[in-house]
Amino acid sequence: MKGYPLDRLHEEIAFVSYHFHWSHGALMQMEHSERKRWCEEISKINRKVASSEENQNERSFEQML
Repeated sequence: MKGYPLDRLHEEIAFVSYHFHWSHGALMQMEHSERKRWCEEISKINRKVASSEENQNERSFEQML
């Protein structure tokens, strides 16, 4: 039986713990599908923040003109 790739597991745990500061133990107890879902949700948040920052920069530049 083949398990989940350890490199991928470490990436998911590092990603979620970096953004949400959840413990290693809590993340290890999650099913893969739940960890993956949290990674997706964090990525959505990051995209929204980046988009918002881009829009603010554009508005600031336009206001300077």
